Amino acid sequence: MDQLACMRTFTKVAELSSFTRAADALELSRAVVSTQIADLERHLGVKLFHRTTRRVSLTADGSEYLERSRRILAEVAAADESVKRTRLRPQGRLRVDVPVAFGRHLLLPALPRFTERYPELALEVHYNDRVVDLIAEGVDVAVRGGPVRDKNLTAREVCHTRLLTCASPEYLAKHGVPATPEQLRGHRLIGQLSGKTGRPRKWLFQKDGQRQQLRLPFSLTFNSNEAPVAAAIRGVGIVQTVDVLVAEALAKGRLQVVLKDWSAVGAHMAIVYPSALRGATKVRVFADFASGLLLQMRRHVDQILASAV
Repeated sequence: MDQLACMRTFTKVAELSSFTRAADALELSRAVVSTQIADLERHLGVKLFHRTTRRVSLTADGSEYLERSRRILAEVAAADESVKRTRLRPQGRLRVDVPVAFGRHLLLPALPRFTERYPELALEVHYNDRVVDLIAEGVDVAVRGGPVRDKNLTAREVCHTRLLTCASPEYLAKHGVPATPEQLRGHRLIGQLSGKTGRPRKWLFQKDGQRQQLRLPFSLTFNSNEAPVAAAIRGVGIVQTVDVLVAEALAKGRLQVVLKDWSAVGAHMAIVYPSALRGATKVRVFADFASGLLLQMRRHVDQILASAV
């Protein structure tokens, strides 16, 4: 006998004073309801109801048992709800892998807000510009640029990045503003060395749907993503880099966009996690949070581009 099921049926019969109405309310047959009540009475060794052809009413034992049954069922419901809330509340360890630029410029400033919202979540953040094997390295969720081809991963595409060509207001006031990519050859340019080839990366431009790459003469090169931006802020020259790295400097007026109409679309950004973790609450809340940071940055940069001269 499933005693809890029998108790639920008993309380419903008592509330409705009818086996038939209780059966309808519980979506059970009348025979099942009658059997459950009979099983419960046999288990308790007492009669719970007075039965006549017209009505059903509680016996004295039935009235006492109803009061206790309601308390017990309420406790069971409360226990169920408590466990469900615990399961749905993000908690435990969450290992995250993010690109260095995203981590430093978007995630880190916003982390206090995330940790305050989810205090039971132990976040382990890895800054990484290489494509890691999420499953092999035990990563729960990652922010990744570019296509995701692993069939064991689920990718939520969020937005595209944009390559921006920028310089400080002081540099532009002194050296002028280039009107076309070719005019960059007359300026001091700050480049970035490719980690694969060791050679300066080409700059990419896009206008009217046409994309072109230029190999330009650089006055200064770095094997770092962030050093060229820092140098440009100090007036050393013009830099081209991904929008994540310069969004804050643009907002503060420390850099200005040049060749706005030639800015090229970069890699798409996605939130990626093992498909087996698709339903994990802790993965979902971080994925939502990271997506929000990327979209906020995208809107911010688009507003700057729209207002740039």
